[in-house]
Amino acid sequence: MQALQQLNEFSSLELLAKQVVEGFIIGLHKSPFHGFSVEFAEHRLYNQGEPTKNIDWKVYGRTDKMFVKRYEEETNLRCQIVIDASSSMLFPKDDKGKPSKLKFSVVAAASIINLLKRQRDAYGLSIFTDEVKVNSNARATVQHQQMLFSQLEDLLKAQPLNVKTNAAKCLHEIADTIHKRSMIVLFSDMFDGENTEELFAALQHLKYNKHEVILFHVTDKQQELDFVFENRPYEFIDMESGEKLKLQPNEVKEFYTSQMNKFFTELKLKCAQYNIEFVAADINKDYREVLLPFLLKRTKMM
Repeated sequence: MQALQQLNEFSSLELLAKQVVEGFIIGLHKSPFHGFSVEFAEHRLYNQGEPTKNIDWKVYGRTDKMFVKRYEEETNLRCQIVIDASSSMLFPKDDKGKPSKLKFSVVAAASIINLLKRQRDAYGLSIFTDEVKVNSNARATVQHQQMLFSQLEDLLKAQPLNVKTNAAKCLHEIADTIHKRSMIVLFSDMFDGENTEELFAALQHLKYNKHEVILFHVTDKQQELDFVFENRPYEFIDMESGEKLKLQPNEVKEFYTSQMNKFFTELKLKCAQYNIEFVAADINKDYREVLLPFLLKRTKMM
């Protein structure tokens, strides 16, 4: 509810991302992580033997310490944000009580880009359905950030139905293009039909070249995992194929939830096996719960 109200209140995705990040940072200072570094430095300490041309002498005069100015192109980390934009990510569509999985993913991704920009890290964006639609290299410039926000806003405006996914094929393709030793942040519901083994192989491929990977498994836990519906007839529509099915939820709930729990458990186990950080991203929760695992993972890499 809170996420959708924020999205409606602000027309600019960039403005919303800034608000999410600032609220997150304030909350972080109030949490048990007090003292965790969230001051985004514009200087770094001078290392003996480096050229002196970039030393900030004004800071030296005030502090008696040598700091080197840091510029936009300098970076500590390369991060590739990958978003599943297939039609299943549009669920729940036109629900005024919550954002869709795609809206949740886009706002979370924009917030992470905002964090990366503050830290002078490089960020790239990949968007896929049944094929890779966007696959930009990681950069750390203002112009690059503006381009990525424009692509994310276009993604929110389009939202076509009946667009299928081929996550396994697309993730293999994306994995082949990412600069070695990067962080990969994937937003997906991981619904790829019967191709579970191929999907798990693609996840393993993401770890190639010593990448750090975080999978944000984006779901509406209440409806998609727990299958909480009123005891009355419903017409369920497959958002990727358009196939319709009329049924009484209570008649299939036990079978459905057992199958979903089996997939959910297997996915978590595979992520643990491949050393991929698995985050259950429930769209009913706050964005800050998405940002914290990302920030902790980034800090471990530095």
